[in-house]
Amino acid sequence: MTSTQPARGTRDFLPDDLRRRRYVIGVVEDVYRRYGFESLETPAIENIETLTGKYGDEGSKLIFKILRRGEHEASGAADLALRYDLTVPLARVVAQYRAQLPKYFKRYQIQPVWRADRPARGRFREFYQCDIDAIGSTSLVVEAELLAAVGGVLERLGFADFTIRLNDRRALTAMLSAAGIAEPQHGEALVALDKLDKIGVDGVAADLAARQVPADAARRCLDFLAAAAERAADPEAVLALVDNFAGADERGRAAAADLRTIVDLSSATGAASRLRIDPSLARGLSYYTGAIMEIVVPDLAGSLGGGGRYDSLIGMFLGQDVPACGFSLGLERIIVVMTERGMFPAEIASAGPDLMVTFLDDSCRHAALALAADVRTAGGTVEIFPEATRKLDRSLKYAVSRQAGLLAIIGSDELAAGQVTVKDLDTRSQERTAPARVVELVTARRRDRPHAPGDR
Repeated sequence: MTSTQPARGTRDFLPDDLRRRRYVIGVVEDVYRRYGFESLETPAIENIETLTGKYGDEGSKLIFKILRRGEHEASGAADLALRYDLTVPLARVVAQYRAQLPKYFKRYQIQPVWRADRPARGRFREFYQCDIDAIGSTSLVVEAELLAAVGGVLERLGFADFTIRLNDRRALTAMLSAAGIAEPQHGEALVALDKLDKIGVDGVAADLAARQVPADAARRCLDFLAAAAERAADPEAVLALVDNFAGADERGRAAAADLRTIVDLSSATGAASRLRIDPSLARGLSYYTGAIMEIVVPDLAGSLGGGGRYDSLIGMFLGQDVPACGFSLGLERIIVVMTERGMFPAEIASAGPDLMVTFLDDSCRHAALALAADVRTAGGTVEIFPEATRKLDRSLKYAVSRQAGLLAIIGSDELAAGQVTVKDLDTRSQERTAPARVVELVTARRRDRPHAPGDR
């Protein structure tokens, strides 16, 4: 028998799942729009050359490739791929439509991406990202606004314990050079350092050794990171360490100065208290050129999202560099944590129809459909129990299971009198009344019911 399980690392979303997802997406969209970001969508499939060479060796291994079709199928070669993230497609769009876009283009995008990764808790092969990006400016106001926006999303969702880790790719480069790691080995060293929060100091030391990074250079680097971790609560103390360790390198000085400015600007948005300067933050993607950031919460392996400045990526498509900075929230991990912590509002679980309509015999079907139409026209949600039943237990149990607010009953007596029996399923009270009164009752209940962002 054919398995009915979805492909490993993917999921089916039942109605309860979708209500939670739409709630989170509704909050994300509302906050992003308040910061002036406009929506964008791109195809799920990209030409393979659009994606390759943009994510580093580790990322390139995780691209889902699509084999050539038709007469070329036997070649085993790929010409298309499922998008790996939303940033590279954005860079392509900016290069393609540069003349049509505003000078400062701010976009948000909420769509699925695919990675040939090993599934784990909160990690899937198909998952949604919630991206914001600002194109066209090198001003550090951009970083401050991005941090405020993503922090605002999490606060609206009820997160009180998140931290925003902040670093700069130039500081990483300067740190590695100051530790004695040769430039050709920087890429390998960054891949290892990016695992520090997952495998610990000893694990990273072993990984650096496996990547043939000299032991004394690896030790100097890890000792510096340990000293920075001890001072994590004090951003200025950490930046002073960066100055002392890597300040002889112009890149290190410039990075430290920018990080100080971002922290200072974030004090105006209220996000500064969330920031932690973390020199170990590497972010595995190779296209970052400046500030890099990541949001973490306790008890979650990995992050809720991350991003950074990538001033050279668009230039790979356009032929000239365009300043850009962005952040991506991981919808799936946010939902995992919120579900485990019971953070969703009660109204998300109570999403049944405003009204359930049941009829006692087939002669009442027309009246049932007409009542449902009137309530829907007035903005209510209605479900009709589709089969005539003289045993109200069946339709009543079904209405309760669907979490309906009211049950309208139409039998031959009601039909003859031009009325409807309506039962409040919360109070169990009922009355016989005119159909117009049912419309009023539903309207009143909807007016009094709390609505969450994303409520459809």
